[in-house]
Order: sequence, then structure tokens, then C-alpha cells
Amino acid sequence: MLAPKRPRHEGLKSWIACHELALRVYRLTSDWPTKEQYGLTSQARRAAYSAAANIAEGSAKRGKREFRRFLDIALGSISELTYILLLARDLGYLKSEAWGEIEAIRDHAGRLTWGLYRSISSKADTNRPES
Repeated sequence: MLAPKRPRHEGLKSWIACHELALRVYRLTSDWPTKEQYGLTSQARRAAYSAAANIAEGSAKRGKREFRRFLDIALGSISELTYILLLARDLGYLKSEAWGEIEAIRDHAGRLTWGLYRSISSKADTNRPES
């Protein structure tokens, strides 16, 4: 009996980085004030897991253009998370050390996702039929 095939997204460096980002954001936000449970905490977690989830979903779609659309959404979620983390830092929910660590993880995930987007975009554009 053959072992079940692993989903395609689990082999993508950008998905791995975004998954790690989501895990870190969940752990980090557990210390935020309870008054933020339905505000910044919820929004930070949603933006973080949305990046990884969109990469996973997009990788299962047909065609590179469709995948590119989901990568675009993932990049938007990473940008949204950037602001949420900045606001949390300025509100005092994140100490300087925690801010530096999560920002480095977020930057890494963003760069890998942007690189995948560019790679998929150039492939999608070369597959476009001529008019």
C-alpha cells in the first residue's frame, strides 16, 4: 500500500514560512489584553492564518493565474498583519524583543510569498495566448 500523497502546499517554502508565522502570532497574542480578544487579537490571528490558508487553497486550484490570485490575497493578509503588529507594538502589547522576532518572521514569510507570486506571474504571463 502506498503512503498518502502530501498536499502540494506543504512543500512550498512560502507556505511553511506563513504557517510558522501563524503559529507564532497565535502564541504571541495569547498574552495580549483580554479586552482585545475580539479586536486586535482576533484580527491578527485571522490575518496570519489567512496568508497560509490562501497559499494552500491557491495551490490546489487549476492554473497559474488562479494560484496567483490567491497569492495576491495572501500578500494582502501579510500586509494587514504588518500594520496590526505595528499598532500592537505602539499600544505596548509587544515588547521590543518580541516585536523584532515576529517582524523578522513576518518579513521572511512576505519575501518568500512575494517571490512565489513573481515566479507564478511570469509563468502565467508566458502561458497567455497571443491576441
